[in-house]
Amino acid sequence: MKSTLPETTVAVPQGVPLLDLRRQYEGLREEVLAAIARVCDSQGFILGPEVEALEREIAALTGAAAAVGCASGTEALWLALVAAGVKPGDSVITSSFSFFASASAIVRAGAKPVLMDVDAGTLNLDATLVRQRLQSDRLGNLSAILPVHLYGQCADMDALQQVADEFNLAIVEDAAQAIGASWRGRGAGSLGTTAGFSFYPTKNLSAYGDAGIATTTNTEAGEHMRRLRNHGSPRRYYHHEFGWNGRMDAIQAAVLRVKLPYVQQWNEARRQHAATYDRLLSEAGLISNSCSSSANAPVRPLARDPRGTHVFHQYVIRTERRDQLRKFLADRKVGTEIYYPLPLHLQPVFAYLGLKEGDLPVAEQAAKEVLALPMFPELTEPELRRVVSLIAEFYS
Repeated sequence: MKSTLPETTVAVPQGVPLLDLRRQYEGLREEVLAAIARVCDSQGFILGPEVEALEREIAALTGAAAAVGCASGTEALWLALVAAGVKPGDSVITSSFSFFASASAIVRAGAKPVLMDVDAGTLNLDATLVRQRLQSDRLGNLSAILPVHLYGQCADMDALQQVADEFNLAIVEDAAQAIGASWRGRGAGSLGTTAGFSFYPTKNLSAYGDAGIATTTNTEAGEHMRRLRNHGSPRRYYHHEFGWNGRMDAIQAAVLRVKLPYVQQWNEARRQHAATYDRLLSEAGLISNSCSSSANAPVRPLARDPRGTHVFHQYVIRTERRDQLRKFLADRKVGTEIYYPLPLHLQPVFAYLGLKEGDLPVAEQAAKEVLALPMFPELTEPELRRVVSLIAEFYS
């Protein structure tokens, strides 16, 4: 297959990183250092005014009633689950095609993860399968559904909310990759009872270490999460329940507050890069014009639901020759990643759930085909062209 990309006179980059945080830092260096110095001068390093201010700002961004800063995205999911009413002995439905924390947080809450297959287009939790499962098997002590907004695209919250209402279940959003995403104009983090976000350094809004935040549409749940993150304590040295040390560092909050005003424009840059990838891949004859599967098109982007606003934490393609393509790109200094190479139901630690290969075929096939291409706001069009040109060369 010959590439039909138009010629460009701009210098062609030789390597393209999957992510380059230095570029973002260069533009924010003075603001970030001033924010860190402000915390050091205050000598208040855990929770405090910086965290409280960030909580207000994230609540405003997402449309949630409350936000609770914590130590990591994993911690945020645990807080969200427990505050939503998940308790030991319960079951929680979630996607098998996600990062480990989506299911491990359920286990930490004392519940059993019920791992289910995903939609073949978006790779988000398949609401139709969830409904079918509940109609045929009520599942003992089922208390919640935990949909994952995979790669920055909200799951089908219309269908999932209908299921939750019908079966009296809470919805806990795994919004770790979806800060700034929305569904029908409502922000991720305000679509369920509670939600968890990650600020891991690779995320769209990233800390300079581990950090996360849990949001809720219920102010009482917000107060509960505040106690849980601080050893179950409403005030110092008095403990009403078993919580955990899940507090957020003030330095991380200060860094995140510097970055937060830029997150919407960074997300828009990601959407523009995704549109450029779509165009270049189509011009190169690598995908069909409809971005759907084709017998003659070796690359398939994931489907996008027009009811939501995607923030493209990752730009992911599917290809049957994924591993060979990845090596080809790596040899030419183009960064890629596989999110995720093994579905959760096939992870050894979840063998006790009794699922085996072949039980969740869509997730299993996706794990063999997905490949994340370079995606961050500061990418240039010559870099995007370089990536697509090399993919075209591989398939020629």
